[in-house]
Formats: sequence, C-alpha cells, structure tokens
Amino acid sequence: MQQRRAIKYKRKSSLRILIKPALICIFVFIIIKLKTHKSKIEISAMDTFYISHGSPTLSIDDSLEARHFLKAWKDKTFSEKPKAILVISGHWETDVPTVNTVEKHDTIHDFYGFPKEMYKLKYPAPGAPELAKKVKDLLTGAGFKHVKEDKKRGLDHGAWVPLMLMYPEANIPVCQLSVQLNKDGTHHYNMGKALAPLREEGVLIFGSGSAVHNLRVLQFGSDAIPTWASEFDTWLKDSLLEGRYEDVNHYEDKAPHAKMAHPWPDHFYPLHVAMGAAGANSKAELIHHSWQLGTLSYASYRFKTAS
Repeated sequence: MQQRRAIKYKRKSSLRILIKPALICIFVFIIIKLKTHKSKIEISAMDTFYISHGSPTLSIDDSLEARHFLKAWKDKTFSEKPKAILVISGHWETDVPTVNTVEKHDTIHDFYGFPKEMYKLKYPAPGAPELAKKVKDLLTGAGFKHVKEDKKRGLDHGAWVPLMLMYPEANIPVCQLSVQLNKDGTHHYNMGKALAPLREEGVLIFGSGSAVHNLRVLQFGSDAIPTWASEFDTWLKDSLLEGRYEDVNHYEDKAPHAKMAHPWPDHFYPLHVAMGAAGANSKAELIHHSWQLGTLSYASYRFKTAS
C-alpha cells in the first residue's frame, strides 16, 4: 500500500516538474506576442488629411453639413487618438517656413464683421514645442535653409475652428506650420515629404484650407454652384483619387479655372503639404463634400499611407 502511494506521489511530482516549465514557456510566448502586437500598432504610420474649413461661421452654424462631418470626426472618420497634431493653415503666411513654439495657445480671432458670439469662442489647446523642434529639424535636414520659430503665435481660425469640432476637449498638443505664398505647390509638397517621419510617431498632420476658395464672388441667397467652381472641384477630386499628385502640384497649368478657384493659393497649399507627408504611393479618399455660398467647397480628403 505504501509502495503504491509512493509511486503515485512520484508521478504527481513528475507532472508538476513537467507542467511548471510548460506554463512558463506559454507565459513567455504570450508576452512576446503581446509586445510584438503592440510594437506593430505603435509603428503604424498615421494617415494625413486635408480639411476644408470654408467660412469662420463653421464654428457656430449648425446648418452647415461640414460642421456635422467634423463633429463626428472621432466616431466616423478617425478614431485613433493622436499624440500630437501638426496643422498647416491657410491663414498663416510667412516668407519662410515657420513653426509656433508656445506652451499654451491663445485663440486668434482673425476675422471681421461676424456674430459677437464667435469672438467669445476659445480653444486653449496645449502647445507642442518639442514637436515644433522636430518639424524645424526635419525641414532643415531636407534642405530648407531658413526655418523660423514663433514663440508667441497662437492658433488662427484655420486651425482652431476645425479642431474645436474634431477634438473639443482641447487636450492634445498642437503645433502650427505656416505657408509661403512666394513659393509653389511643389515647395509645399516637399515640405510634406520632409515631415513624413512624424506620422510614425503618432503625429496627426492635416492641412486646413478650402478646395475652392473665392471670396470675391460668393453667391449670397443662392445655392447654385458656378460651372467654373464645379469643374475645378471635380478636376481636383479626379486628380487626387487617380494619384495624379504631380498634376495637383502644378495645378495652375493643369486645372481648369485655377485662378478663379484660388485667386490666392493660401487655402490650397495646405493640401500639398498633406499630400507630400502621405507619400507618392498613398491613396486619396474623398471623406466629405459640400458647398457654401456657391464658391466655398468643403471637399475634404484622407491620404491613406501605402503599407
């Protein structure tokens, strides 16, 4: 009897000896898998975007389809929370690329003659001075000889109006980059190319402008879209969706009614930066399309990074 018990005890002991290392191996395997999965998530590059912000009334006018599109941003368009945001706005023009390096943003109300309630709106997002330094280093490293820092500038309405709808909590660090009206589309596309590594660090890059932006011929009291505006808007959509980025870089020569659609290129150049940051093999997607006052197109695009 005692001999049987001893044999049984030895068997249990042997099983324990075998099971313990097996459990350790399984545990280690699971940890490695989890770490591998996590690292894959961390290194997946973010897509880039071009958001048409149209009129400043986007901040208060619930009749605008684009407002509802941006308010549903996290639920329907882009659920991933960025670590920081880099905005290229058509409302900051400088002679050379310039980044703002503030700790906390003031809200710049750079518009005139609008309802009083709009001047009370605030978007106190934290600044992103570390990101600003990376932007400057990447641009200078890519051959942009002069890149400046602005230590005082806050966010203009081309940045804070879409951001207050997309990320109303105002808790994500934001950095803004200027455009240069004395340069061309290719210059801004190359700026974007230089900034592409930021996408792998969880930085959301988006250009803010308007796909069609002619304030001289706004159609007050009419929903009609002029032929020239529609034709340019359609050309842009087809060019982007077909990957003809070089045509978009040279839109002045390639697009119909380019000068009517953009008498000044300030609201178009942010698109070139977003395109360049996504890469030549990225895929463009139209994520929103609506109009206001006939000559403001809210067409907005996502540039999906090639895997």
